[in-house]
Amino acid sequence: MTDTTIEKMTAKELTRMVLDKQDLFILDVRNETDFNDWKIEGDSIEIINIPYFELLEGVDDILHRIPEGKKVLVVCAKEGSSKFVAEQLAEAGRGDVFYLEGGMKSWSEYLEPVKIGELKDGGELYQFVRIGKGCLSYMAVSNGEAAVVDALRMTDVFEQFAKEKGAVIKHTLDTHLHADHISGGRKLAETTGATYWLPPKDAEEVTFGYEKLEEGRDMTVGNTTIRIQPVYSPGHTIGSTSFIIDDQYLLTGDILFIESIGRPDLAGQAEDWVSDLRETLYNRYKSLSENLLVLPAHFGKITELGEGGRVMAKLSDLYLSNPGLNIAEETEFRRTVTENLPPQPNAYQQIRQTNMGKINPSEDEQRDMEIGPNRCAVHDK
Repeated sequence: MTDTTIEKMTAKELTRMVLDKQDLFILDVRNETDFNDWKIEGDSIEIINIPYFELLEGVDDILHRIPEGKKVLVVCAKEGSSKFVAEQLAEAGRGDVFYLEGGMKSWSEYLEPVKIGELKDGGELYQFVRIGKGCLSYMAVSNGEAAVVDALRMTDVFEQFAKEKGAVIKHTLDTHLHADHISGGRKLAETTGATYWLPPKDAEEVTFGYEKLEEGRDMTVGNTTIRIQPVYSPGHTIGSTSFIIDDQYLLTGDILFIESIGRPDLAGQAEDWVSDLRETLYNRYKSLSENLLVLPAHFGKITELGEGGRVMAKLSDLYLSNPGLNIAEETEFRRTVTENLPPQPNAYQQIRQTNMGKINPSEDEQRDMEIGPNRCAVHDK
């Protein structure tokens, strides 16, 4: 690369840099409010925010803040502004300058599949990390069949991955009616011929058909049974349901995270659902095997990503380390999960309406509705 050349960096390439903890300097040229609300983070990432409108006359005044001898990535909302600023930096003599292809919108939508582990019959369980938004989806694969849990709207990713694994998607399941992102579960079921499952207590207002996800209704994937056991676990929503896969993995939806617990207010029922949330976390989950590996539907902080980008922890470890599982007094617990909560997710009411089938926004509208962090946890501030 010459000093006057810039290159694009894809969201996939950026994700690998974050997960591999490679050094990177980011110049984010969005406005200050958007930057403070949501930004790219990583252990080896240094980032500064200088709004684009301050750089229209050139970059000479900020060159002293841009390190030499290090990869520099310029980021904006969609791409155009970052490309302009990156060109200015290159013309000023800086090398190793990149712009983020598709901007923060592409960062918000990229999914990185990581292998969680083996299943007893020779199958595998995968986690799809939406690193730019903190969403997590899952695919269990066994003997040519697959089940997808909490699919995101980028359904082609799941279809392509299943194809690569030589599997047919037989089931798509949502742990609850999501409020922070648009579910791809129903769409994925329609395109693949799979059965779509949804907790009936979250589905009272939906406008489409679904299979009722209830305790006692195990399902199988593959010839040798992978038991996907629904566990009713209300609190984040009234219908929230967890899954135990293969007696090894506990998929907790938005009830339990690695460093926090689910918030009960996104359907406007915080006071009513506090008792359900506490019962799920302090009694129902307590009765399960402490050796289960917890796999949540979201993460709120980059520190929750472990080796290879996996987001997981043993249930017994979370009862020792997670602050939301260590609130002895019920009144203090109630206060924690109902007061001083983080801001609610962007467009969460419209997202709920979309997931009920009541409104049908365009692809661009859906993308805009999802911009920003997920904010499903009590402690995500």
